[in-house]
Amino acid sequence: MTIRPILHIPNDVLRKVATPVETVNDEIKTLIKDMFETMYDAPGVGLAAPQIGELHRVIVMDPSKEEDEPNPIAMVNPEITWASDETWVYQEGCLSIPEYYEDVERPVKIRVKYLDENGAAQELEAEELLSTVVQHEIDHLDGKLFIDYLSRLKRERVTKKFQKIAKRAAG
Repeated sequence: MTIRPILHIPNDVLRKVATPVETVNDEIKTLIKDMFETMYDAPGVGLAAPQIGELHRVIVMDPSKEEDEPNPIAMVNPEITWASDETWVYQEGCLSIPEYYEDVERPVKIRVKYLDENGAAQELEAEELLSTVVQHEIDHLDGKLFIDYLSRLKRERVTKKFQKIAKRAAG
């Protein structure tokens, strides 16, 4: 297992749409292991393959609290099949936008179908935090970031901040 570098905005890869995985083969299984290792090291509760520069429709998450048993979930080609009309607001952050948090409103419950790390078809009904994490990570697969749900002013402010950081890092 390898800890991979996490891409930060304004990296263009974060705005690209990931391609579906044809087969859950050894390459995808290794990617999933690397993603878990990277996510736990960060530390974070979710990670999408594009965040480490891999344009595959793969996400991993573990929304368990520190005092609870780990609950790692890997999803290949996840697809939301139902979302509740009822919403809730949760303060989201993102490993690709470090140390920035904002309230985002999303459906409180969803149903998602996906392939697990062995390629078996699965379906999961999620609510509250797990629902939010799944939606947030699937957004990454579609080139969307949680800041896209914010007002234009807030989005532009955080984007400009990270563009300055990227310029300084580039030299």
